[in-house]
Amino acid sequence: MNYLLDTHAFLWAIFDNDLLSKQATSIIINPENTIFVSVISFWEISLKFNAEKLSLHNISPDELPKYAEKAGFEILNLIPAEVSTSYRLPKLKHKDPFDRLLIWQCINNNICLISKDSELSEYKVHGLQITW
Repeated sequence: MNYLLDTHAFLWAIFDNDLLSKQATSIIINPENTIFVSVISFWEISLKFNAEKLSLHNISPDELPKYAEKAGFEILNLIPAEVSTSYRLPKLKHKDPFDRLLIWQCINNNICLISKDSELSEYKVHGLQITW
């Protein structure tokens, strides 16, 4: 099955996997699963790092794609159609633009999102598959 790591899940998988749930860890280490990290997460991390809202354990954001590849994760690119149709995702309580794009990517690519953020589950009725 295909899974997309939410930004926090990606960082925890790289730096502190004890913060991942047992189920998330099991999914990530299962060789039958394809685990993706979206370019959206790299952008979010870079912006938060620059704003000094995020520390990366003595590495810079530009090193993260190599860390993802080293961990066996695939990079999920953002395509123009996903961006231009993202307005179709209903406006619910959750308004974070990074999360909304990750949700939209998952829905459009039939990928299950790995996220601890319980508020995202409100998008299940709109096609989001989510697990933690």
